[in-house]
Amino acid sequence: MPLDPRQRQAFRDLAAQTEGIDTAVYQAFDKDPLEPIIGLGPTDAPIAFLGRDLGREEVRHGEPFVGSGGQLVRRALHRHLYGTESASFGASLAVGAGFFWLNTVPYKPLGNRAWSMAVKRRFEPLMRHLLLDHWQGRDVVTLGREAFFWFGLDATSADRQRLEAYWQREDRFTACCEVELSTEQGERRRLRLHPLPHPSPRNLTWYARFAGLLDARLAQLLPR
Repeated sequence: MPLDPRQRQAFRDLAAQTEGIDTAVYQAFDKDPLEPIIGLGPTDAPIAFLGRDLGREEVRHGEPFVGSGGQLVRRALHRHLYGTESASFGASLAVGAGFFWLNTVPYKPLGNRAWSMAVKRRFEPLMRHLLLDHWQGRDVVTLGREAFFWFGLDATSADRQRLEAYWQREDRFTACCEVELSTEQGERRRLRLHPLPHPSPRNLTWYARFAGLLDARLAQLLPR
Protein backbone atom coordinates (compact mmCIF):
# COMPACT_ATOMS: atom_id res chain seq x y z
CA MET A 1 0.00 0.00 0.00
CA PRO A 2 1.61 3.30 -1.03
CA LEU A 3 1.53 6.50 0.99
CA ASP A 4 -1.25 8.81 -0.03
CA PRO A 5 0.01 11.98 -1.78
CA ARG A 6 -0.65 14.21 1.23
CA GLN A 7 1.33 12.02 3.62
CA ARG A 8 4.14 11.52 1.12
CA GLN A 9 4.49 15.27 0.66
CA ALA A 10 4.49 15.81 4.42
CA PHE A 11 7.47 13.45 4.75
CA ARG A 12 9.28 15.14 1.88
CA ASP A 13 8.72 18.60 3.32
CA LEU A 14 10.03 17.53 6.73
CA ALA A 15 13.03 15.74 5.22
CA ALA A 16 13.94 18.89 3.28
CA GLN A 17 14.33 20.64 6.65
CA THR A 18 16.28 17.81 8.31
CA GLU A 19 20.05 17.78 8.60
CA GLY A 20 21.91 14.49 8.78
CA ILE A 21 20.36 12.52 5.90
CA ASP A 22 23.15 10.55 4.21
CA THR A 23 22.71 12.18 0.82
CA ALA A 24 25.95 10.68 -0.55
CA VAL A 25 24.52 7.16 -0.30
CA TYR A 26 21.29 8.26 -1.99
CA GLN A 27 23.32 9.87 -4.77
CA ALA A 28 25.45 6.73 -5.18
CA PHE A 29 22.31 4.74 -6.00
CA ASP A 30 20.62 7.55 -7.93
CA LYS A 31 17.88 7.77 -5.28
CA ASP A 32 15.91 10.78 -4.06
CA PRO A 33 17.01 11.62 -0.49
CA LEU A 34 13.62 13.17 0.25
CA GLU A 35 11.66 10.04 -0.61
CA PRO A 36 10.67 8.09 2.54
CA ILE A 37 11.40 4.36 2.59
CA ILE A 38 8.48 2.62 4.29
CA GLY A 39 6.97 -0.87 3.90
CA LEU A 40 3.32 -0.26 4.67
CA GLY A 41 2.00 -3.71 3.79
CA PRO A 42 -1.68 -4.65 4.04
CA THR A 43 -3.91 -2.91 6.57
CA ASP A 44 -4.69 -6.28 8.19
CA ALA A 45 -1.04 -7.33 8.53
CA PRO A 46 -0.73 -9.47 11.69
CA ILE A 47 2.54 -7.85 12.83
CA ALA A 48 4.22 -4.48 12.44
CA PHE A 49 8.01 -4.39 12.73
CA LEU A 50 9.64 -1.18 13.96
CA GLY A 51 13.38 -0.71 13.57
CA ARG A 52 15.84 2.03 14.46
CA ASP A 53 16.79 3.45 11.07
CA LEU A 54 17.72 2.60 7.50
CA GLY A 55 21.04 1.40 6.13
CA ARG A 56 22.82 1.38 2.79
CA GLU A 57 20.99 -1.64 1.40
CA GLU A 58 17.61 -0.14 2.22
CA VAL A 59 18.52 2.91 0.14
CA ARG A 60 19.87 0.74 -2.69
CA HIS A 61 16.64 -1.26 -2.98
CA GLY A 62 14.13 1.33 -1.78
CA GLU A 63 12.79 -1.21 0.73
CA PRO A 64 13.08 -1.36 4.53
CA PHE A 65 14.64 -4.28 6.43
CA VAL A 66 16.70 -5.67 3.57
CA GLY A 67 20.18 -5.16 5.07
CA SER A 68 21.92 -7.80 7.17
CA GLY A 69 19.71 -7.28 10.23
CA GLY A 70 16.50 -7.05 8.24
CA GLN A 71 17.37 -10.21 6.33
CA LEU A 72 17.62 -12.07 9.64
CA VAL A 73 14.01 -11.10 10.29
CA ARG A 74 12.84 -11.96 6.78
CA ARG A 75 14.59 -15.34 6.80
CA ALA A 76 13.00 -16.17 10.15
CA LEU A 77 9.58 -15.31 8.73
CA HIS A 78 10.21 -17.61 5.76
CA ARG A 79 11.28 -20.46 8.04
CA HIS A 80 8.28 -19.98 10.28
CA LEU A 81 5.71 -19.73 7.49
CA TYR A 82 7.11 -22.25 5.01
CA GLY A 83 9.55 -24.42 6.95
CA THR A 84 12.46 -23.61 4.62
CA GLU A 85 15.15 -20.99 4.19
CA SER A 86 14.40 -18.26 1.66
CA ALA A 87 16.28 -19.18 -1.49
CA SER A 88 16.74 -15.68 -2.92
CA PHE A 89 16.55 -12.00 -2.23
CA GLY A 90 13.25 -11.92 -4.12
CA ALA A 91 11.84 -14.59 -1.81
CA SER A 92 12.81 -12.53 1.23
CA LEU A 93 10.95 -9.55 -0.24
CA ALA A 94 7.92 -11.67 -1.05
CA VAL A 95 7.62 -13.12 2.45
CA GLY A 96 7.70 -9.61 3.91
CA ALA A 97 4.86 -8.36 1.72
CA GLY A 98 2.27 -9.53 4.24
CA PHE A 99 3.69 -7.47 7.10
CA PHE A 100 4.05 -3.81 8.10
CA TRP A 101 7.59 -2.36 8.21
CA LEU A 102 8.60 0.97 9.75
CA ASN A 103 11.64 2.71 11.21
CA THR A 104 11.72 5.53 13.73
CA VAL A 105 12.69 7.86 10.85
CA PRO A 106 12.28 6.68 7.24
CA TYR A 107 15.63 8.07 6.04
CA LYS A 108 19.22 6.87 6.30
CA PRO A 109 21.32 8.85 8.80
CA LEU A 110 24.96 9.76 8.28
CA GLY A 111 27.39 7.17 9.57
CA ASN A 112 24.64 4.72 10.53
CA ARG A 113 24.30 6.56 13.83
CA ALA A 114 20.90 6.56 15.49
CA TRP A 115 18.82 9.64 14.74
CA SER A 116 18.84 12.25 17.48
CA MET A 117 15.92 12.54 19.85
CA ALA A 118 15.03 15.88 18.24
CA VAL A 119 14.75 14.38 14.75
CA LYS A 120 12.76 11.39 15.99
CA ARG A 121 10.35 13.74 17.74
CA ARG A 122 9.85 15.75 14.54
CA PHE A 123 8.90 12.66 12.55
CA GLU A 124 6.96 10.93 15.32
CA PRO A 125 3.51 12.39 14.51
CA LEU A 126 3.77 11.27 10.87
CA MET A 127 4.93 7.78 11.85
CA ARG A 128 2.23 7.51 14.50
CA HIS A 129 -0.45 8.36 11.93
CA LEU A 130 0.89 5.64 9.64
CA LEU A 131 0.43 3.06 12.37
CA LEU A 132 -3.08 4.22 13.21
CA ASP A 133 -4.34 5.15 9.73
CA HIS A 134 -2.78 2.46 7.53
CA TRP A 135 -2.71 -0.51 9.88
CA GLN A 136 -5.44 -2.19 11.93
CA GLY A 137 -3.26 -4.52 13.98
CA ARG A 138 -2.17 -4.60 17.60
CA ASP A 139 1.15 -6.47 17.78
CA VAL A 140 4.40 -4.56 17.16
CA VAL A 141 7.83 -6.21 17.23
CA THR A 142 10.42 -3.56 18.12
CA LEU A 143 14.08 -4.14 17.27
CA GLY A 144 16.42 -2.57 19.79
CA ARG A 145 16.16 0.03 22.51
CA GLU A 146 15.71 3.01 20.16
CA ALA A 147 12.68 1.42 18.52
CA PHE A 148 11.09 0.39 21.82
CA PHE A 149 11.44 3.84 23.38
CA TRP A 150 10.04 5.50 20.27
CA PHE A 151 6.69 4.77 21.91
CA GLY A 152 7.65 7.08 24.77
CA LEU A 153 8.33 10.14 22.63
CA ASP A 154 4.78 11.49 22.91
CA ALA A 155 3.88 9.71 26.15
CA THR A 156 3.20 11.06 29.61
CA SER A 157 5.93 10.99 32.22
CA ALA A 158 4.18 8.09 33.94
CA ASP A 159 4.04 6.08 30.73
CA ARG A 160 7.70 6.74 29.98
CA GLN A 161 8.57 5.51 33.48
CA ARG A 162 6.52 2.39 32.78
CA LEU A 163 8.50 1.76 29.60
CA GLU A 164 11.75 2.26 31.49
CA ALA A 165 10.64 -0.19 34.17
CA TYR A 166 9.68 -2.75 31.55
CA TRP A 167 13.07 -2.42 29.83
CA GLN A 168 14.81 -3.30 33.09
CA ARG A 169 12.97 -6.62 33.32
CA GLU A 170 14.93 -9.80 32.66
CA ASP A 171 12.04 -11.14 30.57
CA ARG A 172 11.71 -8.05 28.36
CA PHE A 173 12.50 -10.06 25.21
CA THR A 174 9.89 -12.73 25.92
CA ALA A 175 7.06 -10.78 27.62
CA CYS A 176 5.05 -7.92 26.09
CA CYS A 177 4.21 -4.35 27.07
CA GLU A 178 0.99 -2.48 26.27
CA VAL A 179 0.94 1.13 25.14
CA GLU A 180 -1.75 3.46 23.80
CA LEU A 181 -1.37 5.68 20.75
CA SER A 182 -3.76 8.46 19.81
CA THR A 183 -4.20 11.04 17.06
CA GLU A 184 -5.19 14.68 17.22
CA GLN A 185 -8.60 13.61 15.93
CA GLY A 186 -9.14 11.48 19.02
CA GLU A 187 -8.55 8.01 17.57
CA ARG A 188 -6.99 5.72 20.16
CA ARG A 189 -5.62 2.21 19.96
CA ARG A 190 -3.85 0.00 22.45
CA LEU A 191 -0.84 -1.81 21.03
CA ARG A 192 1.17 -4.72 22.36
CA LEU A 193 4.93 -4.23 22.08
CA HIS A 194 7.11 -7.33 21.72
CA PRO A 195 10.68 -6.08 22.07
CA LEU A 196 13.76 -7.82 20.67
CA PRO A 197 17.43 -6.80 20.74
CA HIS A 198 18.86 -4.82 17.84
CA PRO A 199 19.97 -7.41 15.22
CA SER A 200 23.49 -6.08 14.73
CA PRO A 201 26.71 -8.14 15.00
CA ARG A 202 28.09 -5.25 17.05
CA ASN A 203 25.47 -6.01 19.70
CA LEU A 204 27.78 -8.58 21.27
CA THR A 205 25.56 -9.29 24.25
CA TRP A 206 22.50 -10.35 22.28
CA TYR A 207 23.39 -11.02 18.64
CA ALA A 208 24.02 -14.74 19.13
CA ARG A 209 20.63 -15.11 20.81
CA PHE A 210 18.66 -12.94 18.40
CA ALA A 211 17.51 -15.72 16.04
CA GLY A 212 16.18 -17.85 18.88
CA LEU A 213 14.36 -14.94 20.49
CA LEU A 214 12.82 -13.95 17.16
CA ASP A 215 11.70 -17.53 16.46
CA ALA A 216 10.00 -17.58 19.86
CA ARG A 217 8.25 -14.27 19.13
CA LEU A 218 6.96 -15.54 15.80
CA ALA A 219 5.69 -18.72 17.44
CA GLN A 220 3.72 -16.55 19.89
CA LEU A 221 2.35 -14.15 17.30
CA LEU A 222 1.85 -16.37 14.26
CA PRO A 223 0.62 -19.71 15.58
CA ARG A 224 0.48 -22.41 12.95
